[in-house]
Amino acid sequence: MVRQIRCVLMRGGTSKAVFLRESDLPVDEVERNSTILSIFGSPDRRQIDGLGGADPLTSKLAIIGPVRTTEPRAAGTHLTYTFGQVEIAHPEIDWLSLCGNISAAVGAFAVYEGYVTPSEPMTQVRVFNTNLSRVLTIEVPVLDGRPIEQGDYSVPGVPGTGAKILIDFSDTAGAATGALLPTGRPVDRLNVPDDGEIDVSLVDIGNAHVFVRAGDLGLRGTEGAAQLDADHELRARLERIRGAAAERMGMIANAAQSREESPATPILGIVSPPASYRDENGGTVVNENEVDLVSRLMFMQQTHKTYAGTSTVCTGVASRLAGTLVHEVTRLQMRGADTVRIGHPAGVIETETRVEKNGAGEYVVRRATLGRTARRIMEGYVFVPDTSH
Repeated sequence: MVRQIRCVLMRGGTSKAVFLRESDLPVDEVERNSTILSIFGSPDRRQIDGLGGADPLTSKLAIIGPVRTTEPRAAGTHLTYTFGQVEIAHPEIDWLSLCGNISAAVGAFAVYEGYVTPSEPMTQVRVFNTNLSRVLTIEVPVLDGRPIEQGDYSVPGVPGTGAKILIDFSDTAGAATGALLPTGRPVDRLNVPDDGEIDVSLVDIGNAHVFVRAGDLGLRGTEGAAQLDADHELRARLERIRGAAAERMGMIANAAQSREESPATPILGIVSPPASYRDENGGTVVNENEVDLVSRLMFMQQTHKTYAGTSTVCTGVASRLAGTLVHEVTRLQMRGADTVRIGHPAGVIETETRVEKNGAGEYVVRRATLGRTARRIMEGYVFVPDTSH
């Protein structure tokens, strides 16, 4: 016996997710998680018996629900969105993080499914994200009542071009830890077991992040994802740093349990000054004058093949916070502009960032945007084995 559950498969930016309606899933948490794992074919490194793509960027879930009237911050929103990072080789789902790429697809999904009344040429979708209990504002281009998918906006790591969807993450500042700078300091020194001390910057917007200097790891900063992933000793060291940062930010109680308790966040960024390098997708040269800094990400214990959406906005905001390691490596002449250009393994990604100080001298994020494209790939039913018989 099998059960059938309606689903939509959508690409958002450089990620792909299975979209499910909250009302179609079991209410019981254990049964719900079991159902989701079955849908994805986890645990299995190939996810051969499900919809997962055997890669962290394609093993993602968006659960869409109605407006939560019990949440004061949800007032004026059109729908709720819960993001799940489904583990591939382990029977686990990480509910602690947010995917910026998939958030773009959520905006388009809301228009397709009638959660918001379409308005041409741009429909603003206000989404309450349950992972962070914050609101995302998503601008979706619309024609004849439907999202426009074709356009000339290019996202490195995605074939072709599409219509630009803009997401503003400014409301997510401090959502995971309570503050944009969780420790109140632009730089912290961590004492990492087996590695000694290292300087880091801890910043929380979109998702909580820990940034380190490439030079402090013995890296140039322009290494490709495959090269970094091949260095197993480096990956183990980065996970120890990430665990120590998670403990310092109060996200977990024991740094040694980072892989089990919070595998997705904080995301770790390796930053360095502008430099030229060859991108891993097209083999073209990214020139140092095309970027304001270079960064590589460790996500789910692997090097990100491009650059995460939430990391884009967090890196952009961090580049505006005086004293952070990101601010330190960012091109000086760009520090007065809104646009920040980040060089990643597959090219360059931009974010609009505006940060001010209030009367108390605290940073306030006024704008933190991400431009993405999205496409509806498939809709239909996924068949789930019924284990009750």
